[in-house]
Amino acid sequence: MSELIVVGDRVLIEPQVGEQETDSGLVLPASVAEQENVRSGRVVKTGPGYLTQNPEYSETETWKESETPVRYLPLQAQPGDYAFFLRQEAIRLRYEDTDYLIVPHSAILTLVRENAEERANEALDDIEDLLD
Repeated sequence: MSELIVVGDRVLIEPQVGEQETDSGLVLPASVAEQENVRSGRVVKTGPGYLTQNPEYSETETWKESETPVRYLPLQAQPGDYAFFLRQEAIRLRYEDTDYLIVPHSAILTLVRENAEERANEALDDIEDLLD
C-alpha cells in the first residue's frame, strides 16, 4: 500500500463490514448498519495534515536557509486507530481489491486508540535515538 498517498487532511479508513451487534444483543444485518448516520472503521493511512503558513519563512531574508513557505499541522488520527465518523462525508474507494473510505479529518467524531501509552513510549525512544 506504499504507493497510495493520502493528501491534506484526509484519512483512509478500512470500514467495518458485516453484521453488527447492539448493546442489547440484537444483530443488525450489514444493510441496516449501512443506513446509520455514523460509521466506523480502522484508520489505515493519514494525510500530512492541515496546510498552514510557515512563520519562519521569509522572502526578504535571503541569507537564511531555504525553507518552504508552508507547513502542515498534523492530524490527531493515526494508523491503527479505530474511528467513528459521519457516513455522509465518506467517499468510497476501491484499491487493490479492497474497499476503503476516504474521510476528511473534520468528519471524524471520535477515535479509539489502543496502547496509547505504549505508542508514546515508542515515540520517545525514537526521538532519543535521533538525538544520540
